[in-house]
Amino acid sequence: MLTFDEILAQVLELLQREGRVSYRALRRRFDLDEEYLEDLKAEIIEAKQVAIDEGGAVLVWTGGPATASAPARHLGHVPLAYTPKHLAEKILTSKSALEGERKQVTVLFADLKGSMELLADRDPEEARKLLDPVLERMMEAVHRYEGTVNQVMGDGIMALFGAPIAHEDHAVRACYAALRMQETVTRYGDDMQRSHGVPVQIRVGLNSGEVVVRAIGSDLHMDYTAVGQTTHLAARMEQMVKPGSILMTAEALALAEGYVQVKPLGPVPIKGLSEPVEVFEMTGAGPVRTRLQAATARGLTRFVGRDTELEALRQALEGAGAGHGQVVAVVGEPGVGKSRLFYEFTRSHRTHGWLLLESHSVSYGKATPYLPIIDLLKTYCQIEARDDGRRIREKVTGKLLTLDETLKPTLPAFLALLDVAVEDPHWEGLDPPE
Repeated sequence: MLTFDEILAQVLELLQREGRVSYRALRRRFDLDEEYLEDLKAEIIEAKQVAIDEGGAVLVWTGGPATASAPARHLGHVPLAYTPKHLAEKILTSKSALEGERKQVTVLFADLKGSMELLADRDPEEARKLLDPVLERMMEAVHRYEGTVNQVMGDGIMALFGAPIAHEDHAVRACYAALRMQETVTRYGDDMQRSHGVPVQIRVGLNSGEVVVRAIGSDLHMDYTAVGQTTHLAARMEQMVKPGSILMTAEALALAEGYVQVKPLGPVPIKGLSEPVEVFEMTGAGPVRTRLQAATARGLTRFVGRDTELEALRQALEGAGAGHGQVVAVVGEPGVGKSRLFYEFTRSHRTHGWLLLESHSVSYGKATPYLPIIDLLKTYCQIEARDDGRRIREKVTGKLLTLDETLKPTLPAFLALLDVAVEDPHWEGLDPPE
């Protein structure tokens, strides 16, 4: 059974190609009931504004020539064409074990708001140059957190986290991917506004729920059946959100609480559902990065039985305070309390007056080189999520040169780590290994 968004994509393609399609033809072709057809009409006529109703019997395309959607096509029709090789291998290796399984997932929809207006009156080549970087940034964000792009739909994508690549923290990964794509597309949009006078903003919607994986093709396309409103609600979140923002359901937030900051929007009526749905706008990453931090927010049990380890750490701290650098490794089986020991020691009275810089390796960080070092640098330089490139440059430069003026030649390397444009001919001329 096709999802709502798969049917929507096919109807849009048919309508764009034919120009006019009767409702009777759509009912017969897709086996639609009246309510489903009304939802499609609302999305095509009211939300996307690419067609008009003619006499209650026919949809008439108004969104421009068929070449308007061409930019996305060179990226490939199927997931295999745009999935990184290491993720493709993971999916193909595990697909037989996944087929027929019920999986908890987070679904992400993202699209470019007003793409038809943006691409109108532009030739296909120019339109492709404007739209493809947006789609590429969306997909890069999904793949960075090991999600999979299941569909590319002209001006947007539909992605899954938790299947076909299983992750317990699928909702957290989806949230971070949403924030990442908003951040990178916003930067691209600022450049487009300055150079072309073109506004570029995307909308992102998230929901968590269950799907049953039916089959995974050799092209990586996953055929699945949504349980309940899993996919439908994610699409509705995207359609409702204002450009430049992210909406999520309570189901998604429950799995990512603490990891993201949100603004409650209250119960919102959703077409096709009898009861309103609690909706939240995601405003940024939260303070929580690890399970221990999440548990701390809920309240920890009493810490006992680690006096010997705490004494060893205290002695190392004294040695460092006396001018003798120390390195301590805490080794143990998963779940024995390594993180808790570190937490209790660093929050104790023993470390008062010390500068504490923390960084963590995280499951979704494999695609980001030097992630723990980047986190340390951000903490030390007090870099915040809202800081733009200019502000980051100021903070890093100020911190490094305050430490030692001779560190000035290393500035390009630190800025490059933080994804800030480097205006240094010598640095730009270096080979990647250098």
